[in-house]
Amino acid sequence: MVNILALPEQVTICEVAPRDGFQSIQEFIPTEDKVKIIRKLARTGISSLEITSFVHPRAIPQLKDAEEVVRTVIDELEGVDVRALVPNLRGAERAVGAGVRKLKTMLSATDSHSLSNANATVADAQDKQSPIFEFAAKENIAVMGSISVAFGCSFEGIVPTERLIEIVRRYEAAGVREISLADTTGMAQPKQVYDVLGVLQAEFPHIDYSMHFHNTRGMALANTLAALQQGVTLYDSSIAGLGGCPYAPGATGNVSTEDLAHMLEEMGIKTGTNLNALISAAKDVRNIIGVPGDSYMLAAGPSSSLHEELPSGQQKVEE
Repeated sequence: MVNILALPEQVTICEVAPRDGFQSIQEFIPTEDKVKIIRKLARTGISSLEITSFVHPRAIPQLKDAEEVVRTVIDELEGVDVRALVPNLRGAERAVGAGVRKLKTMLSATDSHSLSNANATVADAQDKQSPIFEFAAKENIAVMGSISVAFGCSFEGIVPTERLIEIVRRYEAAGVREISLADTTGMAQPKQVYDVLGVLQAEFPHIDYSMHFHNTRGMALANTLAALQQGVTLYDSSIAGLGGCPYAPGATGNVSTEDLAHMLEEMGIKTGTNLNALISAAKDVRNIIGVPGDSYMLAAGPSSSLHEELPSGQQKVEE
């Protein structure tokens, strides 16, 4: 019996480096450099972009220029689905005031991570999201939910699927129809991803899931394949593999955008991106920010660049 790998024909990649990637950099990145990187990313064919986070400047000083960044480039990003992460109503108001038309909420799957990240339990943090949804509805702004440490927490271990069901049920009741499942700690493995998605999709068939895989233990691309087999078509990634959560000990960056696009395109799954442009952008980001990055494409290059020609002067040995 032959098993046929069922995969979607096309996926959407959301570039999250301007938010998730930048927030992990300690030295302040000049606003003009952030804008330069965003413009470069917008020319790669990326159709979705998480442009920044409207958190309090004391919480993440790196993103204190969120309004200025958005106002500078938002009119140039025609055709790109731009969203921003917001922790509360004030953040939502700032984001919309700057021109953002899609918001992403912040929420953890465990109380331990939530207390570190939001100084509130999961239930309390979800209660506090109500004003965001009310404000967004009034302003006709799209809102997607998110669940950090959805597959595993550094403090509490593997997250029970029942807990995710509780959180998703509350999101659905609030009118949310798109939810990001984040493997913030890089603890997920493919079978777990496949099984969890199977349960959630059966329980909430009207919710679209967006996968946010970190590559802390080298599992991000394998986990992507598992999600693809469940029909998921929305994926976050970060150019040059930048990223990391300050409240997840040992966490490294997101799966790199160029590696993700390379794998998908090699499998015949359309992403709408230009791989050469992504690799070029990754090199520029690495040079501008001064970080090494974590990317197979930067180290080895795409498979399509390899060929079977022997080096000049080398002869095949006949047996």
